[in-house]
Amino acid sequence: MITRTTQWPAPAKLNLFLYITGRRPDGYHELQTLFQFLDYGDTLTITANTSNAINLTPTIEGVATEDNLIYRAAVALRERAGITAGADIHIDKILPMGGGLGGGSSNAATTLVALNALWQANLSTDELAEIGLALGADVPVFVRGFSAFAEGVGEKLQPAEPEEKWYLVVKPEVNIATVDIFTHPELKRDSKKRSLDALLAGIYGNDCEKIVRSLHREVDNALSWLLEYAPSRLTGTGACVFAEFSTQQAADATLNKLPDWLHGFVAKGVNTSPLMTALTALSTECQ
Repeated sequence: MITRTTQWPAPAKLNLFLYITGRRPDGYHELQTLFQFLDYGDTLTITANTSNAINLTPTIEGVATEDNLIYRAAVALRERAGITAGADIHIDKILPMGGGLGGGSSNAATTLVALNALWQANLSTDELAEIGLALGADVPVFVRGFSAFAEGVGEKLQPAEPEEKWYLVVKPEVNIATVDIFTHPELKRDSKKRSLDALLAGIYGNDCEKIVRSLHREVDNALSWLLEYAPSRLTGTGACVFAEFSTQQAADATLNKLPDWLHGFVAKGVNTSPLMTALTALSTECQ
């Protein structure tokens, strides 16, 4: 067991496109989406120990510790590995909740990857992804750590290498529950399935965007403003929207023009997750 204190990134993701191609009998939706990571996200500070207790700080208002995805991931990993171990985990949270940036899923994935290394549980990436899928559909892509084209309900992943652009990400002052969008009767659910090559060559879109804009004026206003400067769209089911740029300078210049009613950040799209970089660094140190 590695018991020194370590820090681990839990990066944000963007859905560069999102198409809904059908609905299954169980109510889940068939998707085609393209995930890319950002070099921006939460940070988990983790100290592994032999106490068999999972201590998580700070508490999130309205979320019991036992319901927190970080706690659930740690417990699930320990049970799967059949080990007795504990950890003190502190999260520096900067990603907005309900923003479509995958913050909770990323937190869970970072917990799985980090504690698997620190506890020396020796579970494979496939096993960690399997644990992650039970926690949330987006967790496996964060566990695997590469940009990916996802199909099915998001669990069928194929490595992809979209261009690593710069993004201005904006969070309107509204929280959106994914279930509210996916259960909306007017949601588009019949996009034609296409190959990854065809999708990459086309103009990117998001089938959820029309519904979200109709339900939330804040999102509609944010997108209308961003579209004056660059190609812009919704990520996931929102509420965050993003504009893409070829250079950091152009993204920063638009950030500086944001009106008072909008807040955002600039980040670079990366096809290798910062979490994988941290794992490699720890592995190198321990050799």
